[in-house]
Amino acid sequence: MLETIKTIDESLFLFLNGQHNAFFDFLMWLFSDRFFWIPLYAWFLWLLYKRYPKHYWTVIIAIVFTIAASDQLCNLFKENVMRLRPSQEPHLQAFVHVLKDYNGNEYRGGSFGFYSSHASNAFAVALFLIVNIAKQRKYIIPISLTYALLTAYSRIYLGVHYPVDVLTGAITGSLLGTGFAVIHNKLRIKYFKE
Repeated sequence: MLETIKTIDESLFLFLNGQHNAFFDFLMWLFSDRFFWIPLYAWFLWLLYKRYPKHYWTVIIAIVFTIAASDQLCNLFKENVMRLRPSQEPHLQAFVHVLKDYNGNEYRGGSFGFYSSHASNAFAVALFLIVNIAKQRKYIIPISLTYALLTAYSRIYLGVHYPVDVLTGAITGSLLGTGFAVIHNKLRIKYFKE
């Protein structure tokens, strides 16, 4: 069963990674770069400030915990599962489309890729936002999910994650983002009566 899943995962990866051109090479490189999203993050923070002006500092603490938990859990899995990234897998390397980084070197990521921290972190942020402000601002749902999906898909496009890595990251990040948002809101209501 696991071998079948692995075979399907590799085939789907090769198909998705093989759909490239110069325009999307440029876009996907940007979508994978955390610095590219800084204006969006600033807007997200502003929306959260508008939602919780009296206790904004609690939101910042909750976001820091959310992203830290997402990132560290992912690293724990990478170090223990030790599944090679497709860009590092000897029998796939010749077929993987990779891009050059800012220094002109082929970008292949680290050794291990299960599961994607980019996907996990992006979905954690997206779901944290959705839980906290979607009732007041419905448009945040498609915007935050588009951000998370583009970030996640870019990792397959760049050749550093399999679809299962990205899917696992998306699910884990969604659970963490939702969980931390709910905990934050319960604690905020209990201790600050807001």
